[in-house]
Amino acid sequence: MKPIRLVSGFLTVGVWTLLSRILGFVRDILIAAYLGSGPVAEAFLIAFSLPNMFRRFFAEGAFNMAFVPMFSKKLEGGEDPETFARDAFTGLATILIVFTVIAQVFMPWLVLAMASGFATDDRFDLAVHFGRIAFPYILFISLGALLSGVLNATGRFVAAAAAPVLLNILFISAMAVASFAGWPIGDTLAWTVPVAGLAQMALVWVAASRAGYRLIPRRPRMTPELKRLAIIAGPAALAGGVVQVNLLVGRQVASFFDGAIAWLNYADRLYQLPLGVVGIAIGVVLLPDLSRRLRAGDTAGGQDAFNRAGELSLALTVPAAFALIAIPGPLIGVLFQRGAFDATDTAATAAAVAVYGLGLPAFVMQKVLQPLFFARENTRAPFYYALVSLLVNVIVAVGLAPFIGYLAAALGTTLAGWAMVVLLWNGSRDMGEASVMDDRFRQRLGRIVLASALMGGILFGAAKLLEPWLLAGTIRYAALAVLVAIGIVAYFGLGHVLGAFRLSEFRRAMRRG
Repeated sequence: MKPIRLVSGFLTVGVWTLLSRILGFVRDILIAAYLGSGPVAEAFLIAFSLPNMFRRFFAEGAFNMAFVPMFSKKLEGGEDPETFARDAFTGLATILIVFTVIAQVFMPWLVLAMASGFATDDRFDLAVHFGRIAFPYILFISLGALLSGVLNATGRFVAAAAAPVLLNILFISAMAVASFAGWPIGDTLAWTVPVAGLAQMALVWVAASRAGYRLIPRRPRMTPELKRLAIIAGPAALAGGVVQVNLLVGRQVASFFDGAIAWLNYADRLYQLPLGVVGIAIGVVLLPDLSRRLRAGDTAGGQDAFNRAGELSLALTVPAAFALIAIPGPLIGVLFQRGAFDATDTAATAAAVAVYGLGLPAFVMQKVLQPLFFARENTRAPFYYALVSLLVNVIVAVGLAPFIGYLAAALGTTLAGWAMVVLLWNGSRDMGEASVMDDRFRQRLGRIVLASALMGGILFGAAKLLEPWLLAGTIRYAALAVLVAIGIVAYFGLGHVLGAFRLSEFRRAMRRG
């Protein structure tokens, strides 16, 4: 994959992810309006997070980080990649069916592991009920993630990137129907989860079938390739487990503060927009590209791909981080404050947004740095680094909770993210030229930060001037659009003048994309 195709692939994934995140905003805006930060909202959010947590553990984390490089190398070498993919598909399906049945039995304990603060109130029974309905989602979405890995490794990004859009469309439609028909919103949302997972899996299965990879499960068998896959995936699974424990720490802390799980969830939605559009898109495209380059011995091409991915990621996410820090109140107020979501909820959520904003560049750079390890089938080092980041998170989140409340959970996540980046960066220095920051990246990094900081100051001042309109009825939407436009113009203008990037580079990449 040439550098321009790397950017093209990033843009394809990024555009679809942007659409998914925007629809995700609409979804969460409706959940906030119907349920606010009350017990039904918190119970559903915990129930929905259960299959998502294990999905990242089984599929998008451990399994795919091991599967994609192996599949890419078989594809590059013409070593029957379809049989390997079918065996992996069958093995993963078998494991997940058994795991789903076990989870149904132990759902009360899983809920306690996620939010022990629920134990003494009505949220616990609701979360167990919703969890049992929603949990089969893990089977469909994890198999969909494997199929997406097959598509991404073959340079086909559209179907895999579009699949998450289906989830949010179905959620939005379900809430609209439930509101019209008088159905309970919480139950409707819970039942929509597995239906959406099945729809997502069907979409990528059809796309993979059309691409020549018709993966139909057969009798499970343990082949030498699957044994190697398990050996490689093992440390990655442990690392994925540590990451999920990090999330558990935050939710456990939040569960002891009324409304905090909802506040952190809505804050998470806001910072996940740039993280998803940039970080996840880069990670999805970069891993198979690096795997193929290493297989072909193209070290110089690997170095250029890594540097351009890092440069592009930071050029788009550092300004987003400064914006989240500078104007969290207007963003949350305009997007979420309506119905059951009041001014108190806005203030609490905005504070969490600002803390997450401090960690956004770190969350994105993890997506750029991890492929350097996974492309070499090195999953052990990220596991050890994840253990250190977990320790940082526990110390901060638990230690500071008595002093700063639920914000300790957000701060722990942010500092753990930066710890992980420092360790990944230091560990990558022994990987040869492919992981070396080139002169162009070094020169532009400081200019990106300067342009972003100046933009943040401009946004803060503009928000003060626009404050009366940002609080005034329906006109607040137009006021927020003006504020965002000011930030975009300021950043790209300053970035171009300061030499952080050239606007022509973005235009050229979009034309090629």
